[in-house]
Amino acid sequence: MGTIGALRSSPKAKWAGVALVVMSLLVLPFALAYVGTAWVRITNFAILFTMLALGLNIVVGFAGLLDLGYIAFYAVGAYTYALLASPQFDIHWPWWAILPIGAAIACLFGILLGTPTLKLRGDYLAIVTLGFGEIIRIFLNNLSDPFNLTNGPKGIWSIDSVHFMGIHFGVPSRFAGLDFSGTIKYYYFLLAILALVIVVNLRLQDSRIGRAWEAIREDELAARSMGINTRNMKLLAFAMGASFGGVAGGMFSAMQNFISPESFVLTQSVMVLSMVVLGGMGNVWGVILGAMLLTFVPELLRYSVAPVQSWLFGRSIVDPEVIRMLLFGLTMVVMMLFRPAGLLPSAVRKRELVAPEDVD
Repeated sequence: MGTIGALRSSPKAKWAGVALVVMSLLVLPFALAYVGTAWVRITNFAILFTMLALGLNIVVGFAGLLDLGYIAFYAVGAYTYALLASPQFDIHWPWWAILPIGAAIACLFGILLGTPTLKLRGDYLAIVTLGFGEIIRIFLNNLSDPFNLTNGPKGIWSIDSVHFMGIHFGVPSRFAGLDFSGTIKYYYFLLAILALVIVVNLRLQDSRIGRAWEAIREDELAARSMGINTRNMKLLAFAMGASFGGVAGGMFSAMQNFISPESFVLTQSVMVLSMVVLGGMGNVWGVILGAMLLTFVPELLRYSVAPVQSWLFGRSIVDPEVIRMLLFGLTMVVMMLFRPAGLLPSAVRKRELVAPEDVD
């Protein structure tokens, strides 16, 4: 333990660890490409879901406001990008102009959701946010008549890819003898945006705003009596969380080149919330871990269940998708029984779940 403690307190060891992680992330897409390009794409979606989970963590983990309609902000950002960078209205603005607009519009929707729900908590807030998410999806599905805004259930296609310094992300290219496909280019681009999102989250967590959110989460009445403007702090949490969802939605549109309302169903909101809960509400690194696990583990099960059945029984007896979801659900139940605070809970959250008789 003495050696481990010395390594943790050594600045050189910390920087060496950071350098190792950075180098691993830089070579990861090429290692995955040898297994299959599909895994690079899955990794890109893992990064997108991590952005979403970090945005939701501001609302749920920091401020303690249960939001089941978070995927609506993802949809707003995605459709903002699609409408401003596609043949739908023959507008083709650059990505660097659209992403801030998408974040701003999603932020506005977050304020619109937060304003009428300021006095709601717990189950009541969850029901309202759930309805908000479904309303946004239904609107997107029906805003095709009499004025065709979203093209309805058909979706919007031929969305422009990202262009950066003369590089078209949708076209394969070579650099230093290495093949850079579109998925690999998006990997590095998404990784850079994720790094910025992580920095913002860490700064928020240790700021006066983050401590105000934490106070509201623990006891709103006590926070108000200490002079915290709970109304503004709640609205800020909804707005900040929504803006991250808007950015992730814009990148989703650019990467997919096609979106439809079916990409923003309730199960997506539940999945993002599960990432936050599993990783550890209020802990940035725990949320990242939860997002990565809940993106990669279901895909690993998808590719492994059928071969295992064939090896055991000579054929597939049960639908692999059914077994995958059963194993996935069982894993979540076991985790919540034995690690209710998540895999990497925040220090405050961990203390909340300690039984009084266990406290010295």
